[in-house]
Formats: sequence, C-alpha cells, structure tokens
Amino acid sequence: MSQFNDKRSYAYSLMASAPPEAPQQAKSLGLPQELLGSTIFLLKRLGYAVKERRASDYLLAGCNPYHHAVLAVLAEGAKETQAAIADALGFDRSQLVGILDELEEDGLIERRRDPHDRRRHVVTMTAEGKRALARQRSVIKRIESEFLAPLDAESRKTLHRLLMQLAAHHDARFAATERGKRN
Repeated sequence: MSQFNDKRSYAYSLMASAPPEAPQQAKSLGLPQELLGSTIFLLKRLGYAVKERRASDYLLAGCNPYHHAVLAVLAEGAKETQAAIADALGFDRSQLVGILDELEEDGLIERRRDPHDRRRHVVTMTAEGKRALARQRSVIKRIESEFLAPLDAESRKTLHRLLMQLAAHHDARFAATERGKRN
C-alpha cells in the first residue's frame, strides 16, 4: 500500500507545531497575548496539531488522507469522472491521476472508459474500497473524538456550524453543501 507523502508540509508542521509537552511548557513560557487573542493563530495551531495526529494515525492504519477524500466522494456517488472528482476536492487534475493510480493498484477503485465519451474515465469504488473507507472513517471518528474531548456535544455542534459558515464564505463548494442540507 502506498504511503502519504507530504514531507515538506509535514516537516513544516512539525517545526511550527507544539511538542507533546506543550501545555505545561506554554504555561511556563507563556504565549504572547497577541497570539492567544488571534482566532487565526489558534485555528492554525489546532490545524497543525490535528494534522500531526491524523497523519501518524493514518499511516499506522495503512491509510492516506488523499485516498480517503477520493473514496468519500465516490461513496456519495455523484462524482464519478476523474474531472468531477478533482473539481469536487479542489485537486489538480494531474495530481488526481496519481492518486487514482495508487487506489487502483490497491484494488480500491476501478477506472473504465466512459462508453458515451471515450475521452473520459468513469471511476467506481470496489468492495475492497468500501471496506477501506469504513476503516478510514473509524480512524477519523476516533481522532475527532479524542481531539474534541474537551467539548460537550452541543459545543461540538456549534463549532462545526461556525466552521461551516466560515468555509462557505470562503469556498463556494461548502456553500453549495450547506444549501443542499437546508433544502
């Protein structure tokens, strides 16, 4: 199985992220109030923290975040051409081809020429792909539960709603998703 390889951004996240002993260290060193007062700073630091956990947990489980994203799109069934998958995820189309090659090698997807348009490939998830997606969802659910443990259920819903509101403002794909939920 291929591995998640984002060495440059992972190395940066290690450099920019707090080490495991950070909560105690932060109390003794004290982060500047200017940074603690910045929502953007907090989002960035939390993003790094969850990325580190997710990357290592994914690797240990034999998963890949890019593979998970593609399988999640395919599970909804609406995006089955390579171009539609790339557009839905905001991936460069040439990058997606490599991801699909890996998924196909692992037996998680199948690609076939579209019988109506030979220039396009139709992508479908295999039974093994569905099992892999179930394993990946389990890993993500565990990571999310552990990471959000300090928040009660209502706070988690509020946080999610606010993040979706921000995401929808900055990316039309999120706005379309939110409109679809309300209708």
